[in-house]
Amino acid sequence: MNPRLDGLHTYPFERLSALKAGCRPPADLVHIAMSIGEPKHAPPAFVLDALRAHLGALGSYPTTVGLPELRAAAARWLERRFRLGAGAVDAEHMVLPVNGTREALFAFVQASIDTRRPALVAMPNPFYQIYEGAALLAGATPFFLNTTAATGYLPDLDAVPERTWRDVQVLVLCSPGNPTGAALSRGYLEHALALAERHDFVIAADECYADLWLDEAHPPASLLEAAQATGRTRFERCIVFHSLSKRSSVPGLRSGFVAGDPRIVKPFLQYRTYHGCAMPVPTQLASIAAWSDDAHAASNRALYREKFERVLPVLAPVLGVTAPAGGFYLWTDVREDDTRFTRDLYATQNLTILPGSFLARDAHGVNPGAGRVRISLVAGVEECVEAARRIRAFLDGR
Repeated sequence: MNPRLDGLHTYPFERLSALKAGCRPPADLVHIAMSIGEPKHAPPAFVLDALRAHLGALGSYPTTVGLPELRAAAARWLERRFRLGAGAVDAEHMVLPVNGTREALFAFVQASIDTRRPALVAMPNPFYQIYEGAALLAGATPFFLNTTAATGYLPDLDAVPERTWRDVQVLVLCSPGNPTGAALSRGYLEHALALAERHDFVIAADECYADLWLDEAHPPASLLEAAQATGRTRFERCIVFHSLSKRSSVPGLRSGFVAGDPRIVKPFLQYRTYHGCAMPVPTQLASIAAWSDDAHAASNRALYREKFERVLPVLAPVLGVTAPAGGFYLWTDVREDDTRFTRDLYATQNLTILPGSFLARDAHGVNPGAGRVRISLVAGVEECVEAARRIRAFLDGR
């Protein structure tokens, strides 16, 4: 087997299962799962209708490049959502369908790393574990950018030494962030692009939470906006990742796309033709319907906003938790060992959350997830409120 597999860390949810082993939570309390970022809202009926209507297309092999209509729908959505202007995204050369951002992020790093020279993949810490695993299996070394309260939960790019930037081949950014919910401003992204040009690296922007934000007047920016604003109209050195999982509450559809610099998209397509990851035609046709409609995404966003509005007043007095800029996570300091807190909460309240230390690595003398937990507000509104009440009761009796 590939010896690089030995370098992979145990996945957070495997560690969580081990942490909970032996606990017997109260049988009279229905279990509430708030550990996994798996949307539980009802999928849009029109997307399911489109999927069912085209099941007959399963009788043919799909192409890796995808249907022109799907690439066009994704391109037009980018132009609408991020105010790029009509025709700014060349659907033929700048967009590729992918089977969700998880698959695409992993594949992209494999295709990007040149192991003939030193290779670092810079990434936020804490982080989505695929970033690290992709780097390790590609033969690169993760370089962690701690995101803490002191940095506003943003990676501090200016703290990276010049000698380190020289070895960075890919900078991974996530906005709104998982688990912090922090959103990167256009100015921040412009600064990142200037560094990428100076030090010759690519920016991979995970924007799968980009359609989930709390302040309707201030939607999160995209790397593509920053590129365009700085004259990079071909989105030089940029690749962005988008998914229907969070936007449309269809995580099982496994549908997303990548977009950006055509000089990056073209060789990535070549890699993917060997990778064997073409999206089934019925999925593509259902995805066209989803990307072409913004009303359902706004309704979905409103549900998450309601959850934060109902949950925060319950938890703020005992946890000091505040609303994030985007996403659907609460990332809060529990003022004690996060693993003990998680296990005890499950044992007494039949409620599962995720220890923050499981999402981070020791770097620069600290684990920035230690003492924190991630609470996923993915269940229904009333279930989230019930979960908040259980956490409040747990803390009141602590």
